Amino acid sequence: RKQAGVLWLLLPTSEAGRQMPKLADKKLCADSDCSHPILIARALQDYYPGDCRFIPIRQGQLIYVYAMLKDRGNLFWAGSVQDSYYGQQEARIGHFPSSVVEETHPLMPASTEVKTTKWDFYCN
Repeated sequence: RKQAGVLWLLLPTSEAGRQMPKLADKKLCADSDCSHPILIARALQDYYPGDCRFIPIRQGQLIYVYAMLKDRGNLFWAGSVQDSYYGQQEARIGHFPSSVVEETHPLMPASTEVKTTKWDFYCN
């Protein structure tokens, strides 16, 4: 019975959020907080995320890129989609494969190396 009680206490916290595996240990950003976009990219194709670390992207959408994950050959970038709802709802920053977008407007150099944290890959 004690085990059932402990299990019951742990379930609500795991439903509230969960730590996902890191995609990389470092990322390249425009600044140390990764708060300024590096570039604007256009989606070449639709992308359907495999889990909550990633964002869905539709072909033709513009994405503000804030970070390029470093350890795995920049295969994944982090950014937010700008669409018709921009300004009406909170933009969600998530990861996506760099292969599904093309760079359209460079904004700032990605010259600052930043260590990723568990919060970079945390799912709500």
